[in-house]
Amino acid sequence: MIDRETRDQAAQFTVPQDYAGTRLDKWLSEIEPAFSRSRFKALIEQGALSRNGTPFTDPSWKVRVGEVFDFTPPPVEPAAPQAETIALDVRYEDDDIIVVNKPAGMVVHPAAGNWTGTLVNALIAHCGDTLSGIGGVARPGIVHRLDKDTSGLLVIAKRDAAHAKLSEAFSTHDIERIYDAIAVGAPRPAVGVIDAPLARSEGDRKKMAIVDEEDDRPDQRRAVTHYRVAEAYGRGRAKLAGDALASLIECRLETGRTHQIRVHLASIGCPLVGDPVYGRGPGLAGLKPGEPAADTAIEILRNFRRQALHARVLGFDHPISGERLRFEAAPPEDFARLKQALEAL
Repeated sequence: MIDRETRDQAAQFTVPQDYAGTRLDKWLSEIEPAFSRSRFKALIEQGALSRNGTPFTDPSWKVRVGEVFDFTPPPVEPAAPQAETIALDVRYEDDDIIVVNKPAGMVVHPAAGNWTGTLVNALIAHCGDTLSGIGGVARPGIVHRLDKDTSGLLVIAKRDAAHAKLSEAFSTHDIERIYDAIAVGAPRPAVGVIDAPLARSEGDRKKMAIVDEEDDRPDQRRAVTHYRVAEAYGRGRAKLAGDALASLIECRLETGRTHQIRVHLASIGCPLVGDPVYGRGPGLAGLKPGEPAADTAIEILRNFRRQALHARVLGFDHPISGERLRFEAAPPEDFARLKQALEAL
């Protein structure tokens, strides 16, 4: 077995009877979980494996009983993003994964315009030597993301094996994800499913848009959001649809596409409060200045400079132990203050 802590020690593997005829990269990934199959494939092609002292670079080779392979993992390279000491709200951490409650305003991964101050920069500093490397690089494995101005729970892999398993769970929709959204108005019906595929907007490549399934665009992805109106605000709080000024909507994701909740709710006439891209930014039509509750809400809305969206619940099977894990994070102060002001209308 490869040392799970350092992963820089050579190892030797002998093909048993049970694996005769199996692809080389598949066999190695099944008996040695420190690397995924795709990672073994890349390493074999790069010359990390030898047979009888000779480099062996064919990952599709069908192994034979008794063959002996020597494997020398490459040293873990330093991370490209730099470590930055940034406070993190860590909800769970072990050798394989870390769960954090991301604040609004923090970008998940470095990119143009946001090379520093990201969650990845913070995780590299926080995890330090416990990052055994994803794809041979000492970096956290990002398997899902939240928009910069969306707050809430994220799980991140610290090792290749955990990264591969979590990626598979997300691709097969075996993750529980519940978001709280404060939207303009309230949808009818109060409980429903929005099943509408998404792709990049042809008019603005920074935006996503609902597309016709028959268009069969190469970037088109199925997107499904289950929603439930939890509270309705203004114009008769007892009513949960139609005449409300705003509403708190619980959204359960079946899929997790870029901007999915924001686009889906906007498509049924209920854009997120504060959303500058798919909504109309601060303010709610129908609020009457001069009324104490309305004045308070107007002031809070004026200063609420993000989409009102919070990833409150995250549940999944631990990628290594299989234990069921479930986390819940209360919305941050700005979200709670907005909700309280709307409840008073």
